[in-house]
Amino acid sequence: MSNTSFVRNEMLPPAPPPVSQTGLVKWLRENLFAGPLNSALTVLGLGAAIWLIQAAAPWLLHSVWVADSQNECRAIVQERWGPDATGACWAIIRARWHQFLFGFYPMEEYWRLFVTFAGLLLAILPVLATSLPRKLLWGSVLYPLVAFWLLWGGSVWGPILTLAGFGLWAAVFSALQVRLGVVVAAGVGLIVAAVFWIYGVDPIETGLQSVLPFALPEVDSDQFGGFLLALVIGATAIVISLPLGILLALGRQSDMLIVKSLSVGFIEFIRGVPLITLLFTASLLLQYFLPSDTKFDLILRVVILVTFFSAAYIAEVIRGGLAALPRGQYEAADALGLDYWQAQRLIIMPQALKISIPGIVSTFIGLFKDTTLVAFVGLMDPLKGISTAVRADINWKGIYWEPYIFVAVIFFIFNFSMSRYSMYLERKLKRDHR
Repeated sequence: MSNTSFVRNEMLPPAPPPVSQTGLVKWLRENLFAGPLNSALTVLGLGAAIWLIQAAAPWLLHSVWVADSQNECRAIVQERWGPDATGACWAIIRARWHQFLFGFYPMEEYWRLFVTFAGLLLAILPVLATSLPRKLLWGSVLYPLVAFWLLWGGSVWGPILTLAGFGLWAAVFSALQVRLGVVVAAGVGLIVAAVFWIYGVDPIETGLQSVLPFALPEVDSDQFGGFLLALVIGATAIVISLPLGILLALGRQSDMLIVKSLSVGFIEFIRGVPLITLLFTASLLLQYFLPSDTKFDLILRVVILVTFFSAAYIAEVIRGGLAALPRGQYEAADALGLDYWQAQRLIIMPQALKISIPGIVSTFIGLFKDTTLVAFVGLMDPLKGISTAVRADINWKGIYWEPYIFVAVIFFIFNFSMSRYSMYLERKLKRDHR
């Protein structure tokens, strides 16, 4: 008999692995009970979770959704569950949901808010879904002006003339780009547009409104509040801070001394100052540096400084993405004969943004949560301003946990959605192993 036949005859038949190496038992052993310390932490975690559930379950199970006051909530709970029972009084959310969502915006104008939110969903769809026609992005570009007019009201000619200023900038930029270069042409166009906005919009708007009057009732910024205020500040700052952060990141790496110095100075100053300091500057100090007859809306001031704050951090995130690119990518762009802006648009910046997605989204999530700080400058944010205003009513004086839990759930939905989309985008753009 040959050695091969002997080895074949002596081999044992294949056997399934033991139970401890497969299925749920394997997962538990590897993730929860991998060692003494891991096992102790698992037991302590389970104990804490059980204690929390036992403490919160009766309060949640005894919830009351329909009542006109806290005393009525308490009476309903005690009638159903006994004199010592306690329960959550969600009736405050049912009675004051409009204030938590919209602040003190006039109720007869709520249709404008619904149209604005519906338009926001339609405007972000072409940005998030690349399968849609790219021409729809023009609607996304025009949406901010439409949203501003719907939310604040006033003459329709104001947003139209603001858009005309951007058109004037584009015309000047196109005419001077070849002769003066991209940076100088953009600067000249911005100066021309700024002069038009400052000195030309008001008289032209007054003349057009007298001939073709079309306006919505105006709403003061003091009436904004709740998640309407958080969404206006957060969405505006997110949309504007990303391109501004890209420009700052490129400016910081520029070979031009003045551009680099201004970019570095702006980024380091903003990152070295707390956001609450900038908000107080927007609320109290900025008005002192403007002419006495200037009407500078408080929300607009807050949006500008929050945008600057976010842009400085995004600039550093994108700079990290640019630094992570190998030198060969820049050399490849030079070999193809691309100029600076073509190389950035087609080769460098897409890769840098892909690398920077987690940091950018983390900055956006932090920015959206930081919108609650506007309560310190007199605006009615959903966390403190609206909760305090609602609980100032004698009928809901003792309510504490329910408003904050409701606000926390709404913030979690927004931030969790951004996080999930970020992970989806990372998986979609990952091409390393394809």
